[in-house]
Amino acid sequence: MTDNEDPKKRKESKGTSKELCGYPLSIFFIVVNEFCERFSYYGMRAVLVLYFKYFLRWDDDLATSIYHVFVALCYLTPILGAIVADSWLGKFKTIIYLSVVYAIGQVTMAVSAIHDITDTDRDGTPDNITFHVVLSMVGLFLIALGTGGIKPCVAAFGGDQFGDHQEKQRRTFFSVFYLCINGGSLLSTIITPILRAQSCGIYSQQKCYSLAFGVPAALMMVALVVFIIGSGMYYKAEPQGNIMLDVCKCIGFAIKNRYKHISSQYPKKQHWMDWAEDKYTKLLIAQIKMVLRVLFLYIPLPMFWTLFDQKGSRWTLQATNMNGNFGLLVIQPDQMQTVNPILILTLVPIMDSLVYPLIKKCGLNFTPLKRMTVGMMMAAIAFVCAALVQIEIDKTLPTFPSASQSQLKLLNMGSNPVTVELPGIDPLVLPAAQASDEFFTFDAESISMLIGSPPVVKNISLAKGKRKTLLMTSNITDNWMLTNDVISKPQEGNNAVRFINGMNTAVNVSTPAAAFGVIESFDYSNYSQISNGKSIFTIQNGSQSCEYSRDFGFGSSYTFFIPSTLVIGPNCQESVTVTEDIKPNTVHMALQIPQYFFITVGEVMFSVTGLEFSYSQAPSNMKAVLQAGWLFTVAVGNFIVLIVAEVAKLPKQWAEYILFASLLVVVCFIFSIMAHYYTYIDPAEIEAQFTKKVNEDDDEEDDKCKLQKAQLEMVKKDSIKSHEDEDDTGKQTNM
Repeated sequence: MTDNEDPKKRKESKGTSKELCGYPLSIFFIVVNEFCERFSYYGMRAVLVLYFKYFLRWDDDLATSIYHVFVALCYLTPILGAIVADSWLGKFKTIIYLSVVYAIGQVTMAVSAIHDITDTDRDGTPDNITFHVVLSMVGLFLIALGTGGIKPCVAAFGGDQFGDHQEKQRRTFFSVFYLCINGGSLLSTIITPILRAQSCGIYSQQKCYSLAFGVPAALMMVALVVFIIGSGMYYKAEPQGNIMLDVCKCIGFAIKNRYKHISSQYPKKQHWMDWAEDKYTKLLIAQIKMVLRVLFLYIPLPMFWTLFDQKGSRWTLQATNMNGNFGLLVIQPDQMQTVNPILILTLVPIMDSLVYPLIKKCGLNFTPLKRMTVGMMMAAIAFVCAALVQIEIDKTLPTFPSASQSQLKLLNMGSNPVTVELPGIDPLVLPAAQASDEFFTFDAESISMLIGSPPVVKNISLAKGKRKTLLMTSNITDNWMLTNDVISKPQEGNNAVRFINGMNTAVNVSTPAAAFGVIESFDYSNYSQISNGKSIFTIQNGSQSCEYSRDFGFGSSYTFFIPSTLVIGPNCQESVTVTEDIKPNTVHMALQIPQYFFITVGEVMFSVTGLEFSYSQAPSNMKAVLQAGWLFTVAVGNFIVLIVAEVAKLPKQWAEYILFASLLVVVCFIFSIMAHYYTYIDPAEIEAQFTKKVNEDDDEEDDKCKLQKAQLEMVKKDSIKSHEDEDDTGKQTNM
């Protein structure tokens, strides 16, 4: 058998030299290719929104918007890929060419995440952020073109490798194929966030986004190489045209012809598609009518995807303000997405083998459209859960000053308590080496405060939109120092830490994760980012040193005050004063599990059932059209997120979650009405009726042709006989 021989024309006894356990050897290359490609895509996508926020320094709304534009493009390009494969290049060449584009895009993304390329001052922050933005946008466009373009080709190409006698093996192949999709997704969303959390760099150590993108890029190149290695074993079907183009041409002709005959003098037709009868067969028109009935039901569906795909954007950003410590395991914010594929692998068999049969036994007619309606309600409930979690998170977030406000905290660096009176605030007593418990908010840029007894007036200049700490020495006449404090939660779950030196001599503070350097007397260090867990700080004064340790959570900010009474010795744990400027994340990530559960139940009932329903209601040759329509609803849903994120601008994130849930409930109600009036059909039966009618018409035409032929024969015979009679008459006259 030649490599390009159609396997459907093979006899069962042939081709065994290229089969393994009854399967074509070529499909093993396709399965490995799919696993690597899905690992590459989902791994890159898992860390994408955090890359936008923390590396490119975009705000949450812009990061969310660009993320969903990328996802939308990934679901639009499959339509283009299917047309190119079926009409021009064929599946094999389309997969090869677009995989090359895909790999280039992944490499481009990895390069865009190397901060050292433009970090000329070596402070760990890119100096030319435009370069990284442009490079990443080019990479994402190439990835969207590549992953979307090969999406409709790989599964179909794998199915082409089986003969008619291998129907059982083909079904097993598709099961393994989709298992590889979920397996690649699950592993990548576990591994790439771990890689992202590592520190790397040439001049400065930062979060390693380049490694998180580089590993998926390497997997994509492996996928391409594996696919090429098996090229000699593949059956490569020639392109035979794309049904979507024929459908679009037929619909376009019907619309054009309808408006040509819009005048009342032309007879009305039962359906507007009937105006295409002048050029296209009645069977094709009937098939398109069946497809249009299903596509009409697709109109409300994008709203489900609007909510569903936010688990990779808004929900990941929500997790950055939560506590990911699960005891033996610390979960990264972007790793929470792994709950979805884990639940998918668990819930699909449970729903199919337990829940649906149980509902049927209860006598309930749980039709596919009813399942989809319930699935949409599950997604709405998931966003209500997300809103409740967000409300709990907001309770723990600090209140930062607005653009017209200033905030001030007091730190008594002396060895005696001091009484302080601030404008509009009751007098308070600050113990020695202690700070006020909270920040005080003022509208004025300058305030006067009373200190001590008898009180002494001290004028303090503040800054709008800033937080400051006043370092109060024991000498009131001194020029007291104001420190600039952090005015946002530390990024990526880190903790912002600084030291203030209240001793009369300079000290050096260091830890393996950061070096605070030499801190002069009555001065303070810059903030350093410390990751969660236990950190040990070494405080050195001349030749003497002591150690101070503390356990850190996620997203907090601390000021450690070294008092003048500190005695350098083996341990200075009790002497250092701790001020908590920003509280750590206390809401646990486990609270996100209910919303992931409901959204996954919704996905199983909506997505899986929706595809099953669509395929059952479409003609056999129109499956690709419905697949394109389904993918289009996903793309539109992601564009809706973009519109809402940029237009709504709600002040509270929980309010946005409630807005999305409310919109989906409204859409769900509309869809339930549409579903109520939908009549289920059997496309095969309708096609059979048309085929039978065409055959009967052909038989009738044959009968007419035979009758006309017989009549012509009779006329011909009569004509010949008439001529013979005329000849006889002529002869008699001559005689």
